[in-house]
Amino acid sequence: MAFTEHTEYKEEILPNQIIQVRRADIVKKDGVEVGRTYHRHVVVPGQDVSDQPAEVQAIAAALWTEEVIAAYEASVATSALPGGE
Repeated sequence: MAFTEHTEYKEEILPNQIIQVRRADIVKKDGVEVGRTYHRHVVVPGQDVSDQPAEVQAIAAALWTEEVIAAYEASVATSALPGGE
């Protein structure tokens, strides 16, 4: 009767090149899955991703150009203004 645990990640690209990360923590008993929990979080253009999984770091490096980061920051600034959308 051996329990093992492992983690799987799924990444999705949202508007403004925001990366949504879903982590699944999976528990198996004798090779048969007996439990799974999910956790989600997002990382936004320009955010430090050094503590993220390697695949998230690679996606961020490929997507987040200076122009993408500037556009994201501009959209956040606009939405923070009174009457912003």
